[in-house]
Amino acid sequence: MRPSHLALGVLVAAVWGVNFTVIEIGLDHFPPLLFSALRFLAAALPAVFFVGLPKVAWKWIVAVGLALGVAKFGLLFVGMDAGMPAGLSSLVLQIQAVFTAVIAAAVLGERPAGVRVLGMVVACAGIGVAAVDEGTSGPLGAFALVVAAAAAWGVSNVLTRRAAPPDALNFMVWVSTVPVLPLLALSLLTEGPSRDLEALRGLDWQGAGTILFVAWVSTVFGFGAWGWLLRHHPASTVAPFSLLVPVFGMTSAALFLGEPVTPLRWCAAALLVGGVAMTSLTLPRRAGRPAGGGEPSEHPVEPLAEAARPEYHRA
Repeated sequence: MRPSHLALGVLVAAVWGVNFTVIEIGLDHFPPLLFSALRFLAAALPAVFFVGLPKVAWKWIVAVGLALGVAKFGLLFVGMDAGMPAGLSSLVLQIQAVFTAVIAAAVLGERPAGVRVLGMVVACAGIGVAAVDEGTSGPLGAFALVVAAAAAWGVSNVLTRRAAPPDALNFMVWVSTVPVLPLLALSLLTEGPSRDLEALRGLDWQGAGTILFVAWVSTVFGFGAWGWLLRHHPASTVAPFSLLVPVFGMTSAALFLGEPVTPLRWCAAALLVGGVAMTSLTLPRRAGRPAGGGEPSEHPVEPLAEAARPEYHRA
């Protein structure tokens, strides 16, 4: 991989990690569900007019939009608003790789190899350590909401796998159109129209900046750059960059929000990131002859690495 491509991979991971700190700042300006709705509105418009018509059936766009946009991001934003720290959220969400593997095994019949099962156990141990750490310093209910968000992310990953979109950016832009109205409706019902109107009337440059960052920088730029890297390099080469996301997430939260990073949290990070690496990343298999005979494949055959797919990591 060229140095410029390496730099781009690190930059995307940094953007996605810092995004959690930006979300925390945005939650000071907006109710969580309204903030999430505005994020998807800004991500969809005006991009939806430039990416072309959807390239997969609408049922997949709607299903992923509800699972990823409404459930995953709704739970994440509400959990962070309820007191879940930004840095810890960036770490705990990585358990989505375990949920994805478990759901894929149950729904798609994909049986994980022994090393992936061991990785799930290690990652779950990391979640346990993180829960102990959060239980001594913050609300466990908020922690549970972020874990539930990771589970919803796992559901959306499997749905995306079934959809198999040929153009990932086109797919995600159209997916971003789905959550806007449901999230607005939920915001009106649970957060109240008066609170929403107050937030919109008090919109300032910082609040607008958080919306633009999570929508355009984290989603449009981050997703587009990640997809570009995947088109030029094997998934197994690109995937490890995603493991830097919680590193940047925890570091930026400590620097800009003053969030403490306790020894228990570092232990949880080591276990969770290591477990996710074992769960999500596999070595390419050696090239072999096709089932029907003929010459061996020119390139190694790589199993699908969920960790490398951009829709699995943006936040």
